[in-house]
Amino acid sequence: MGDRVEVLTRLAEAVGSVSGAHPTRVAVDGPPAAGKTTLADELALVLRAQGRSVIRATIDDFLFPRAQRYRRGEYSAESCYFDAHDIGAVNRVLLDPLGPGGDRRFQHTVYDHAADTAVSPAATTACADAVLIFDGVFLMRPELIDRWDLRVFVSTTFEKTLDRAVMRDRGTSSPAAIERRWRERYLPAQQLYFAIARPTDHADVIVHNDEPVKPVRECDR
Repeated sequence: MGDRVEVLTRLAEAVGSVSGAHPTRVAVDGPPAAGKTTLADELALVLRAQGRSVIRATIDDFLFPRAQRYRRGEYSAESCYFDAHDIGAVNRVLLDPLGPGGDRRFQHTVYDHAADTAVSPAATTACADAVLIFDGVFLMRPELIDRWDLRVFVSTTFEKTLDRAVMRDRGTSSPAAIERRWRERYLPAQQLYFAIARPTDHADVIVHNDEPVKPVRECDR
């Protein structure tokens, strides 16, 4: 089915079908510029309109400082996959507290973008029927795969993501610089991720988002 409202409705139904005594942890995975954040934000709005308590968080708030993210070089795919994100913190301060046996006291970030440094904000307590909508890259990697209660993968062709990135980042980078990062860092990192984690094999829902006004939902559980 290809209407965006219908896809969001079906995603909300998939969230609602998850049962458990702890908050529902939803991953919205996909390559850079696939439309993950937009889809996650829209899904959060739908769920809130239904009366659900929604926690929105993103992998971008679990970055390591820049020196670590680029320690193997600015264009290193291995650095992008292995060095960019504090996966241990994602589990420790967010996913595990919201999971089975957790105390529901969580932190939604560990990184200050402006200062490029780690932070530790005060913990917040989630209600038992809350929904975490977490978007980002590499969310079905082995260190995270078992923490999710629903896994959504947003699929977009490489050329589409590149075109979107050029439009999104043109105020801060030249098209040539953006394309180089995509072709030398981000695309090879995605290829590495697919080889290691096979994310589409683990997804409960795949949303093909080449045409954002008319996405296609391929499957759900």
